[in-house]
Amino acid sequence: MKIITEEITIDSTTQVEFIDVTGRVEDVLEKSGIKNGHVTIFAPHTTMGVVINHNEPMLMQDFMRMLYRLVPVEDQYSHDLFELRRDTRSDGRSNGHSHLKSVILGVSETVPVTKGQLLLSDIQSIFVVDLDGARTRNFFVQVSGV
Repeated sequence: MKIITEEITIDSTTQVEFIDVTGRVEDVLEKSGIKNGHVTIFAPHTTMGVVINHNEPMLMQDFMRMLYRLVPVEDQYSHDLFELRRDTRSDGRSNGHSHLKSVILGVSETVPVTKGQLLLSDIQSIFVVDLDGARTRNFFVQVSGV
C-alpha cells in the first residue's frame, strides 16, 4: 500500500468561509498514482471544519445562517474570558464561537477512491471551512491505497 500526504495552503477572506477544494484534492489524487483506496482531508486547526456537500450559492448562505443561529458570535463564551484563563497559548482572538462551530462540522472527511476517481456524486464538493478568518490556513490531503 502506498500513502501520499500533501499540505495545501489557502487564504480565507471572511470570518466564516466555505472554500471548495475538490479540484485541489483531485490534483493530489492524480499525482499520487493511486487507483483504489481512499483520500482523507484533514484540517489541523481547532477553528476549521471539513465537509462534503453541494456547492450551490443559496445553499452556502443557508449553511452560514444555520451556523450563526446554532452558535451566535455575540453570545458569551467562557473561552473568550482571557483574563480568567491560564492558557498561555491563546492568540487573543474572541473566537469561542469558532471552536464550537468546528465541533459541529468536524475536522476531516474520507472519500473512497475507485479507478483513480473520488467516489463523489456529480453534485458533491469537498469544502474546508474557515470559521475564524480572514487568515491563511493549511489543510492536509492524504491518499492511501494501491
